[in-house]
Amino acid sequence: MNPAEFYLSDPWLEPFRGIINSRIKKCQVKEAELAGDGKLMEFAMGHFYYGLHRDKEGWVFREYAPNAEKIFLTGVFNGWKERSAYKMKRISQSGDWEIKLPPEAMNHGDFYKLSVHWSGGQGERIPSYATRLAQDETTKIFSAQVWCPEKAYEWKVREFIPDSTAPVIYEAHIGMSTPHEKVGTYSEFAENVLPIIAKSGYNTIQLMAIQEHPFYGSFGYHVSSFFAASSRFGTPEDLKHLIDRAHEYGIRVIMDLVHSHSVKNVVEGLGLFDGSSGLYFHEGIRRNHVAWDSLCFDYGKDHVLHFLLSNCRYWLEEYKFDGFRFDGVTSMIYYNHGLEKNFTRYEDYFDGGQDIDALIYIYLANLTIHQFRPEALTVAEEMSGMPGIAAPLSRKGFGFDYRLSMGVPDYWIKLVKDTPDEAWDMGQLIHELSQHRPEEKIVSYCESHDQALVGDKTLIFRMIDAEMYTGMSKSHHSLTVDRAIALHKMIRLITFCSSGGGYLNFMGNEFGHPEWIDFPREGNNWSYKFARRQWDLALNEDLKYSFLMKFDNAMVRLHKEHRILDDMSVNRIYENNHDKVIAFTRGDFLMVFNFHPNNSFTDYGIPLKGKFRITVDTDDPEFGGFDRVRRTVSYTSIRKTQRQTLDQPFFLYLYLPSRTGLVLKREQVKRATDI
Repeated sequence: MNPAEFYLSDPWLEPFRGIINSRIKKCQVKEAELAGDGKLMEFAMGHFYYGLHRDKEGWVFREYAPNAEKIFLTGVFNGWKERSAYKMKRISQSGDWEIKLPPEAMNHGDFYKLSVHWSGGQGERIPSYATRLAQDETTKIFSAQVWCPEKAYEWKVREFIPDSTAPVIYEAHIGMSTPHEKVGTYSEFAENVLPIIAKSGYNTIQLMAIQEHPFYGSFGYHVSSFFAASSRFGTPEDLKHLIDRAHEYGIRVIMDLVHSHSVKNVVEGLGLFDGSSGLYFHEGIRRNHVAWDSLCFDYGKDHVLHFLLSNCRYWLEEYKFDGFRFDGVTSMIYYNHGLEKNFTRYEDYFDGGQDIDALIYIYLANLTIHQFRPEALTVAEEMSGMPGIAAPLSRKGFGFDYRLSMGVPDYWIKLVKDTPDEAWDMGQLIHELSQHRPEEKIVSYCESHDQALVGDKTLIFRMIDAEMYTGMSKSHHSLTVDRAIALHKMIRLITFCSSGGGYLNFMGNEFGHPEWIDFPREGNNWSYKFARRQWDLALNEDLKYSFLMKFDNAMVRLHKEHRILDDMSVNRIYENNHDKVIAFTRGDFLMVFNFHPNNSFTDYGIPLKGKFRITVDTDDPEFGGFDRVRRTVSYTSIRKTQRQTLDQPFFLYLYLPSRTGLVLKREQVKRATDI
């Protein structure tokens, strides 16, 4: 890796080097303030101090609430009353409170809360560092829960070191992973879904909605308790078992980490924890997120940094997660949350509209994570393209390993929705799929959960629409369905093969899961019909969904067996907008796509020298294709003319059926005459 500053690879950043250096200097100054002579990961240990802990003498509980005047522990153990025996003592001027209790004062499974008093008010609160919550089945009210089982979970894989290869990510939601009309569980996911993911060849699972959130329909993005794994899916031990089993399969598990905002709920959340609105969040105009109806963290406060950095370490340490996908990074780093701005000029990244405190936090978070787990993976959900976000800290970047390429799914939806097939621009297409900043690696994808939510449509649903309900039987034939299946495979294959790093797929999209995602709500009579995954569709050999599942498995094997994404060089060798043909290479592989809706081409010349054999063919009948390509022969380049002069180029002549994508692997040749 080049150790030089990342901005040296982009001459357009020359005028902004001073600003970049100034930002990184501020990050380093804050690191020194917080870490002192030690490492930052040693600062990020708030979860060992705050919250409820059991020791040899009994229980100790600590809370940070500088604006509080009195705090009581209340729960089933004291009839939910403010008893003097459960009154906390203020132990520091900074705002720390503590109580020590004998072993018999609380029991495993007990529900409890805090009763916090401040000048002019009082309220029930859930502890800020609570590691376990549960919801009353009748009242639906959340409470903290004493969680101290007699036998701690015993890890089967104690030290998991994931393969260093590029991530091929399976984005999954535990609750909607079940085929039944209910909330799925960690245990069911480990038993039923994890084997499907492993068999499919994905090397990374990204779990959504793990941090506790009061409203199920928020998809986990309105977090209330940052240190608690959602109890609606099961126990902490169930989640640990799931991660342990994934590690046994050799699969890393990363978490969708929400540090970009927090739920507004007062009782469950942190918004008015000790009666003060500014304990964790901004006050005034910056407090409320205008688009998300949530609260915005104030990253300029040291105790907020302590809380969030400790949270990063906690999930790595307690549950052995292998990294994070950071939600809403764009929202964090701009005062306007990146809204209504196209980021078409470099000045947009350096015009004073950036929240430097948030950039400092991101720097510190990546430093903490990689100090604690050097092999951990961090991915930024960042759409503006902020220079340096996914550059290493050693090169004066902000340290994310990858940036999520959010423009790609937006491009695909717009193309499929607004542009006739015959008008697709091949040059623009491959540019959109392969572009990224020179210093960064990206995770590319066609569609995630965002494109599947109610009010939107997945790619295949947008292409098939009503025929999704009648046309997916293998006995049914339709031009609409044929087009959708062909493009579904091609869109995925070209996105996968041209990605500048990794690839992501949302659970079920790989086999064209029908309809949208709609969580139970009053508007749908609290139905779970659309908040589940119908795995039987992909496993039913009488349905065309099985074609798409088999194709996805074959595509992912390209990386599992050949590590195709580890080679970052995507070399564009041919584009023909009239014919709708694109060809590019990646390592030993050649990818050729004919997007033309009608025209097939015989002996189509690709300017490339070598001997190749087809590895993946979207027209394979196993994948619902029409078997128009010979997959069992080798294809050898020849000169375009019979004049055997050195200046005559070689061409690889292929039959390119309409709406077909081919991946060919270069074969080793023994003699020059073989090519």
